[in-house]
Amino acid sequence: MLLHHSRDLVHWRPLGGVLDHDRLLDLTGHRDGAGVWAPCLSHKDGVFHLIFTDVENYAGGFWDTPNYVTTSPTPDGPWSDPAPIHSMGFDPSLFHDEDGRSWVVSSLMDWRPGHHAFAGIVLQELDTEWMRLLGEPTVVFEGTSARVTEAPHLYREDGWYYLVTAEGGTQWDHQVTVARSREITGPYEVDPAGPTLSSRRHPSLPLQKAGHGSLVSTPSGEWFLAHLTSRPLTERGRCVRGRETALQRVDWVDGWPRVRDGVPHVEVEGPALEPHPWPEVPARDDFDAPVLRPEWSTLRRHVDEEWLSLTERPGHLRVQGGQSPSGTRGPSLVARRVQHERCAMETVMEFSTHTFQRMAGLTAYYNMRQWHYLRVGFDEREGLFAGVLSSDRGRVRESGERIDVRGWERFHLRAEIDGAELAFALSPTAATGLPSAGSWTPASCPTTTPPSARPTVRPPPSGDSRAPSSGCGSTT
Repeated sequence: MLLHHSRDLVHWRPLGGVLDHDRLLDLTGHRDGAGVWAPCLSHKDGVFHLIFTDVENYAGGFWDTPNYVTTSPTPDGPWSDPAPIHSMGFDPSLFHDEDGRSWVVSSLMDWRPGHHAFAGIVLQELDTEWMRLLGEPTVVFEGTSARVTEAPHLYREDGWYYLVTAEGGTQWDHQVTVARSREITGPYEVDPAGPTLSSRRHPSLPLQKAGHGSLVSTPSGEWFLAHLTSRPLTERGRCVRGRETALQRVDWVDGWPRVRDGVPHVEVEGPALEPHPWPEVPARDDFDAPVLRPEWSTLRRHVDEEWLSLTERPGHLRVQGGQSPSGTRGPSLVARRVQHERCAMETVMEFSTHTFQRMAGLTAYYNMRQWHYLRVGFDEREGLFAGVLSSDRGRVRESGERIDVRGWERFHLRAEIDGAELAFALSPTAATGLPSAGSWTPASCPTTTPPSARPTVRPPPSGDSRAPSSGCGSTT
């Protein structure tokens, strides 16, 4: 789970992962789309509180969704061992009231046949000293006719409690719904103006699937809404960059927080805060630091010297082989999130093998079932070769012709994305120097990237793990 930091809501910097040790989070064996959902960071009495769901399973109508709270004096840690809270649902958040009491609010899931799975929003008090629930859970909001009520956040303003939820599901009908009450336990009345934010009736907007929002106010009293969204490549088309995060300006009208026109805007006026830009994230990484930079991620397992090292050979990233691209326990993947419609990634690799059971290379990866992989491998008849392996909805096949790379000592690998187009290329070079423009050999690849699974935009960057990546992988 990645944190990002800003002092002006305009410029953001990555802080790196929070749940970065097995004692904090173990994702080995988790299916695609599982893992951490909707983490919420809050602050009380000088302590940061992070509450999150570890979705272990949601098959067959059942929801195995334990929720945890971990605390730290600073965002950099150290973070305490997560305390289990409940497993009634997912998308929990913490609300710290003016009287010092704290409350957990989350979705309530109903597995019973014949019942709607999304049974409403449930509230319960939390003792933040001993991390134990107090009293009985109370359903405070059953949602609107949009259904699929989830992702609750509570706020207090001008004597009202405001409940912000997501509804409509995470696809094209996604929306933000706001309700308010004089009492924290309800009853809650819904904003008569309708959804605070949605793009469902505006398919031509660049930002689609807008919903799942949370409010933030500045010291001068300006309000903004952070929310999930997607940027499809075509109108209501594929969203291969996955879910991203956007920020909208909020105005208070008749006691309700509202976004202008109720739709997501690509650009909004920033707050009246002193600009605070951060150094640009370097486009190049020579792996000359003792730890990975915060923009890198690994898949289903944490950085560990047993499989990944920056110190064994300084100035190089050494990746030991792991599971296959479809592995759920120990794939060796180091990746950086794709954030732009057009981008390119290059890497230099040293690798050799004499068995078909080992391969390494550069991948454009969405999930276990959707990826393309320019890899160097071995065949008993052909020897060392390079080629593209693709998985489309779990069906794995080779794309194009293999390239003879016998005798190559170093491999320059390149992936270029242009909308739905993905092109791989590779080149041999000496120990120093970069390939010239004419020395690249194209590696065949399907003309379109795989369709997205459960995707959904940027400013500020999101920590959502369900996003496509480009990175280096090694398999044994």
